[in-house]
Amino acid sequence: MDGTGTLKGRVALVTGAASGLGRATALALAEAGAHVAIADIDAAGSAETLSRVSEAGGSADVVPLDVTDDGSRRTVVRQLFDRHGDAFDILVNVAGIDRPGYITDIDLADYRRVQAVNCEGPVFLTSEFMKRVQDLPEGRTADVVHVVSLSAITSGSGAIAYNGSKAAFRQATKCIQRELREKAVGLPDGTERPFPCRVQSVIPAAMDTPMMEQWGIPAHLMMPPATVASMVRTLLLLDPSSFVPEMVIVPRLEPGFPR
Repeated sequence: MDGTGTLKGRVALVTGAASGLGRATALALAEAGAHVAIADIDAAGSAETLSRVSEAGGSADVVPLDVTDDGSRRTVVRQLFDRHGDAFDILVNVAGIDRPGYITDIDLADYRRVQAVNCEGPVFLTSEFMKRVQDLPEGRTADVVHVVSLSAITSGSGAIAYNGSKAAFRQATKCIQRELREKAVGLPDGTERPFPCRVQSVIPAAMDTPMMEQWGIPAHLMMPPATVASMVRTLLLLDPSSFVPEMVIVPRLEPGFPR
């Protein structure tokens, strides 16, 4: 990171980039100069995101990725490092799903799928990424941004799977951050340096995305995905000497709006 307010020369893998916040994040990072790897299982949505990035003058390509599949995770990480080398130094875990269900009728398969997409997948994708960036040249710092959710802190009826998965992801992120503070990397001369990667997290309230349509929340009570995407970009542009463990973002409700 060069501190000039640009991500030029860096390659970012953005999961869930076929729609919603993932698409908005891909657009925001490309606008800041990064080459974006658009990762999703939705081929049509990924193609649409690529088209929008290209129309805006950005650089991107599509990398099919199922975050719940270990082979898919390993393949994408390996391919991006083979293709871009050390320039691939940004991972943004956005992919997420929701399957409503009350305790008396919650479906086991749905519950496990939500956990796999929202927590297990990004944790193990981060692990694969970390294994590669630990060898970055001295003076370089890679970046991981985890998109958690305000649902990791609050609780709601019919949201056991989603709230539970995001709470687990938030705690996993805290554990990773602590490990990186404690973990040193040995140098050839026998000295050590801090692990060359920082992990930051964004905790947004409800956003106006396709995933939220099932809840029937009025649009004025939700944030535009671009607002949260701009915060992800801000975290990535911070000087490497600092980091934000958690950034909570909620909509500002104007006086007179219905509650």
